[in-house]
Amino acid sequence: MRDLFEPSGDQEVLHEPLGEGAVLLRGFAAARSATLLAAIDSIADAAPFRRMITPGGFEMSVAMTNCGTAGWVTDRKGYRYTTHDPDSGKPWPRLPREFLDLAEAAAVAAGFPGFLPDACLVNRYEPGARLSLHQDRDEADYGHPIVSVSLGLPATFQFGGPKRSDPVKKVALRHGDVVVWGGASRLFHHGVLTLKDGEHPSTGRRRFNLTMRKAL
Repeated sequence: MRDLFEPSGDQEVLHEPLGEGAVLLRGFAAARSATLLAAIDSIADAAPFRRMITPGGFEMSVAMTNCGTAGWVTDRKGYRYTTHDPDSGKPWPRLPREFLDLAEAAAVAAGFPGFLPDACLVNRYEPGARLSLHQDRDEADYGHPIVSVSLGLPATFQFGGPKRSDPVKKVALRHGDVVVWGGASRLFHHGVLTLKDGEHPSTGRRRFNLTMRKAL
């Protein structure tokens, strides 16, 4: 199924290295964006977006939901993965085939063959939302990459290093861009600057981000 997500003809995906084991694949998911957005709507019907609470008691500005065998959650008890949606008590929606195929193809393009995610955190940004620098450390095995897909309004992605104080690259992300990081970059800090207002023909005044990972 990988070829469904690879450009054909004279189209060419630009590979922009961000560091050892980290690459930006420009426009890699653009051709399938309508299918991906339709899948997000189905996921949100079963597990609505919500603004989760951090262990410190702060409400996140980014609205989130999940699909897959495991879903990432945060509350006053801490950060963790759960097999069931804590709001409904039901299992998270299944990871759509479209997401799995895209994750596999992007990982291969970035040099990580054999990637099979079991979790996808779906983030919904509206103007003013941001995601502070953090590491993805709640997964059981750091040997698998992270595949992050941008849909809708453009955003500025921050990609730093193993320490929060390390220099940070600012990368402009557009509709259909995919970032993959693993290997030496797997635990690098990353985040998203405050989303600027705007209008996108596919998502309106919103940006969606699919972050696929092997959690369990």
